[in-house]
Amino acid sequence: MVDFTLHTPETAPDGASERLATAQKNLGFVPSLWAVQAEAPALLEGYQTLAAIFDKTSFTATERQTVMITVNFDNECTFCMAAHTGIAKSQGVPDEVIQALRNDTPLPDPKLEALRSFTRTVVGKRGWVEDGDVEAFLAAGYGRQQVLEVILGVGLKVLSNYTNHVADTPVNEAFQKFAWIKPSARAAE
Repeated sequence: MVDFTLHTPETAPDGASERLATAQKNLGFVPSLWAVQAEAPALLEGYQTLAAIFDKTSFTATERQTVMITVNFDNECTFCMAAHTGIAKSQGVPDEVIQALRNDTPLPDPKLEALRSFTRTVVGKRGWVEDGDVEAFLAAGYGRQQVLEVILGVGLKVLSNYTNHVADTPVNEAFQKFAWIKPSARAAE
């Protein structure tokens, strides 16, 4: 496997070092994902910018995390599953929602379950959803705007999940307590 550098503010290329320094100052550490993405400053900027934009959607924090954790689960991204578990907890997402997303069990809220199902359909069909998929999502109480916002969330997670797959990004110590193994993989152990 090709080794990717976990950049620090001191080793990152121009255009990324300031972003890592800001993370270090605000979080007390540099998330490994960003440390890897710093190798391509445009990717780091794009990911952080798109994440800030996704935070402005009509979705609540619980709904945004539902979209992101669903994509992380389906893409089997261990780094993002751990990181987004911690983020979801810090945003007040109910533990029963987080655990259902991590374990692929039914969500306690039918509307959230519809969001997970539609997100999973978008990922699984690579965007080629059928009218019935959209109609079911709309019938659950979402609108056309949210159909498109799911696509935004999926795009955001593709940037991080694929980076982590290529770089085999290590999970930061801050997220270790939320380490994740896909439930089907647990059963095989």
